[in-house]
Amino acid sequence: MSLPERNYLADLLRTETVGGVLLLAAAVIALLWANTPLGDSYEAVRGFHLGPASLGLDLSVQHWAADGLLAVFFFVAGIELKRELVAGELRDPKAAALPVVAALCGMLMPALVYTVVNTTGGGSLDGWAVPTATDIAFALAVLAVIGTSLPSSLRAFLLTLAVVDDLFAILIIAVFFTSTINFWALGGAALGLVVFYVLLRKGVRGWYVYVPLALVIWGLMYNSGVHATIAGVAMGLMLRCHRREGEPHSPGEHIEHLVRPLSAGLAVPLFALFSAGVSVSGGALHEVFTKPETLGVVLGLVLGKAVGIFGGTWLTTRLTRASLNPELKWPDVFAVSALAGIGFTVSLLIGELAFSSDPMLTDEIKAAVLTGSLIAAVLATVLLKIRNAKYRRLYEEENRDEDLDGIPDIYEEDSPAYHLRMAALHEAKAAEHRRRAEVAATPDSGQDGPA
Repeated sequence: MSLPERNYLADLLRTETVGGVLLLAAAVIALLWANTPLGDSYEAVRGFHLGPASLGLDLSVQHWAADGLLAVFFFVAGIELKRELVAGELRDPKAAALPVVAALCGMLMPALVYTVVNTTGGGSLDGWAVPTATDIAFALAVLAVIGTSLPSSLRAFLLTLAVVDDLFAILIIAVFFTSTINFWALGGAALGLVVFYVLLRKGVRGWYVYVPLALVIWGLMYNSGVHATIAGVAMGLMLRCHRREGEPHSPGEHIEHLVRPLSAGLAVPLFALFSAGVSVSGGALHEVFTKPETLGVVLGLVLGKAVGIFGGTWLTTRLTRASLNPELKWPDVFAVSALAGIGFTVSLLIGELAFSSDPMLTDEIKAAVLTGSLIAAVLATVLLKIRNAKYRRLYEEENRDEDLDGIPDIYEEDSPAYHLRMAALHEAKAAEHRRRAEVAATPDSGQDGPA
């Protein structure tokens, strides 16, 4: 391909919509491949081993995709998190409070739903973490396709929520799915990360320095017993994401710009291709809604996520001084809460780790993740379409110019539209003042804020 063609393709892969479509296409291909007469070849390909056994890296194609390629995805996620911390929503604690609390509640509630279903149904509690994750790529892709007229602050809310969600999902993987630790390998990985950090701070440049070092760190992290994707996150968080004087882009922004096409166009689709291929039949779909483990995953993604995120956000605004962005309404938050039930990438990964000793149950959990994510996506699409249509009508109303004077009627003081708009603004301000008065009147517990 010529340079303009390569640049055009790379720019396409950086868009959330294209990345989401590729992810979905890879999952569909995996399902078709695994459920046709060619299913045996699918198992043979993803079970094929390659890599240097002397370095402890004789892995199957499926493990290379989950442990190797997915580290690239988590590297990009680490850069996104760092950028949010230094220049985005997470920089201001007050602005970050709502999406952070929403993310935490959106992980606790699905875990609780799964635990209740499996405790009452006599199932295994090992998969409690499966429905806690939100897939950034898929969720943002759906929002980008459906929400053409939605407020931009809704995307910022979802992005911050999903980044925090990913951070805690990574911590869950590191803490709960690390059985045995090789401290020598872990120490070597930690030393490699220190070298990586020092080189960055010294201003050393050149991919030929960092790529080999990153591969060594990844290999040591894998052999330590800690999931290798942790190495990707750690390196992403080390990059500087604030601009210095005279810099058009920070190093973090520049590297993310370079690596994102690799993540969206290769790493994540290949992971989906070799992880989403589960046998789907009438009996298998029936078991998804009857076995406690799989039912817990579906209900956790569809019900737990929506209730946890929306409920956590609403309670935070009622019990603290945090407030919802003025551009957003509660139906918008509920639609995004439903959208966050798309687990997919990280949920599939946690499902593999949680039930690694039971391949049949692993496939059933994957089918449950796909089913729950699909239901959540359909539900969110309906809700977002309703909200999008409402905002489109508002936009058309605000830009109506019946007298063709070049000034929208809503801004002309002698028009009915102007008076309606001003009345709505006054009512919104009065409601906010009433809410703040209620919070201020709440008895103090002796702490810095209301009890």
